[in-house]
Formats: sequence, C-alpha cells, structure tokens
Amino acid sequence: MSTSSATPARQSSKTTGLIVGLVIILLLAFLIAELDAGISAWFKAQGIGKNPFEYPLVAAILGLIVNFILRAANVHDFIKPAIKTEFFLKVGLVLMGSKIAFGEILAKGAGGLIQALIMVSSVFFFTWWLAGKLKIADTLKAVMATAVSICGVSAAIAAAGSVLAKKEEITYITALVIITALPLMVLMPFIARGIGLPNDVAGAWFGGNIDTTAAVVGAGTIHGEEAQQVAAVVKMSQNVLIGVAAFALALYFVMVVERKPDERPSAAIIWHRFPKFVLGFILVSILTSVGLFTKDQIGGMGVYTKWFFGMAFFCIGLELSFKEIGKMGWPPVVVYIAATVFNTLLALAVASIIFGVLGF
Repeated sequence: MSTSSATPARQSSKTTGLIVGLVIILLLAFLIAELDAGISAWFKAQGIGKNPFEYPLVAAILGLIVNFILRAANVHDFIKPAIKTEFFLKVGLVLMGSKIAFGEILAKGAGGLIQALIMVSSVFFFTWWLAGKLKIADTLKAVMATAVSICGVSAAIAAAGSVLAKKEEITYITALVIITALPLMVLMPFIARGIGLPNDVAGAWFGGNIDTTAAVVGAGTIHGEEAQQVAAVVKMSQNVLIGVAAFALALYFVMVVERKPDERPSAAIIWHRFPKFVLGFILVSILTSVGLFTKDQIGGMGVYTKWFFGMAFFCIGLELSFKEIGKMGWPPVVVYIAATVFNTLLALAVASIIFGVLGF
C-alpha cells in the first residue's frame, strides 16, 4: 500500500475512533450521573446526609475499570482520540464561573496568587535540586519540576515544548501525575475533615497541592461546595504561571543548557502558554455577577458543569498507563513522590497562613 493511500486510511480510523470513543464517554457519563444519584439516594435513606462516594471518585473508578477492559481487548489506542480530559475540564471550569461571584474571585484569587508564587517557586526548585542529585536528564527534570509545582499535565506539556523534551518523557510524567493525583483526590478531603480545616483553607490546600486541575476540583467536590470553589480559584491562580515558567525554561535552556546565546525566545511565548480558559471563567463570572443570566440559566450551567467534570474525571481513569512507569526506571518516581510529599506539607502550611491566619 502506498503512503498516499495509507494516510487517508489512518485518518479515517482516527475519525472513527474519535466518534466511537465519544459515544462511549457520553454513555458512561450518563451512567456516572445515574450511579451518583442512586448512591446518594441510598445514603440518604440510611440517614447519612452526605454521599462519601462523590461523582469524581465514581467517574475515576469507572474510568479505570473501562481502561483495563479496553487495554485487555487491545482497543484502547483505537478510542484514544476521544480522550479529551483537558478539553472537558476546561469547558466545565468556564461554566463553573457562573457559581462564583466576580468579587469572590478577586478576593480568593489574590490569596491564591500569593500562595502560587510561594508554592511554585519552592516546589519547582526543590524538585529541580533533588532530580539533579539523582542525575536525571535535564529535559525530564524540567518537565517533572514544572508538572509537580504548577498543574500537572498542562504544565508538563508547556515545559516540554520549551525544552524540547522527548515524547516519552511527557507520557511518563503524565502517568506519574495521574497515579499520584487520584489517591490525593480521595484522601485529602478526609484528612482535611479529620484535622478540622475550615472549608476555605481545605480548598486552598487542595488547589495548592494536587497536580491536576481535574483532581483539585474532584477533591473540592468531595469535601463540599465552598472548598470546591476555593480550590478551583486557587488552582487557576497557579495555572496563570504556566506561561511564565515556559518562557523562563526556554530562556534557560537556550542560554545555559544548549548554549545558544544568539537565540532568545520571544516574550510572546508567555501569551501562547497562558491558559485561555481562565479568561473564560472570569468572563462568565462577570456576566453572572451583573445579572445577565437568569436563575434557570445558571442552574442549567451547573448541570452541564457537572457533566463535563464527570467526563473529565472518567477520562483521567481511562488514560492512566502503568506500563509507562517502568520505562525510565525508579529514580524519577522517587523524585516525584518526594516532591509531592514536600508539596503537600508546604501547601498545608501556606494555605493555613494565607487563608486561615491572614483571612484572604
């Protein structure tokens, strides 16, 4: 078969996989909604007010189960074009802006930005230092430090583009991000309740620590609505630093690692890497705050928010690959886990001071 005839065939297969995968995800999202309603009704009938198995957890577990089935049947790669975790999450976050007043975004966002500057710089340089001690390659070190300090997969992709990292390194870090984020999404809300953290401090802790934005929202949802809103705002405050980090890494690699003093990255890379969905989130919040949407429209956006989040959480479980972990050995795993522990403890202290003591 010639190359010219093979290309349309591959494109057709990709399109078919996209359609089939989206149908599977939509059907499973409906199942997640039904399971969430059924589980909540059962707990309510038992006299338990809050369902401990919130839909993010149900969606992630269901995603892992379907992931295993698809890989066992050798069809996971076929539906892979439909696994749009980032897209589903960003749409959900933009719609979520209808639930948070713009004034609250300014208030919580200010505290979140202060927290982000402290957390990102501290965790990044700790990870960079530890990875250097274990002789990890510069490109992998850069992608890992950015991922664990800012926001997981999105930050890893931005950093990889800046330092010209290998595709395998991105896939590897993505697997580490998901493997650590899912347990934290479940455990941190229960720890927060156990140690008696106020809702806003708990949300700030989730937002400052858990690597993926989806898992941050999931942890906040499991804890409660206020924690969910604060967690989302704090995490998005952290996300805005992606562009700055990508620019700084590009400059460092050009000037130091690759030693090409005549090449300097343009400041436009900051705008290119900037997470545009943050602007959509703020715009929806402003339009809601000025009364542009009716109560029914806001309620409808809330329903769609939950659906898009459900699909994002399902895709988190669906895209996890344990196989990738063994490809580069254990030193990066050790660094990532150590950085996550450091991040968790520091985020708890910083969130307690900024949102608890200082009252942001």
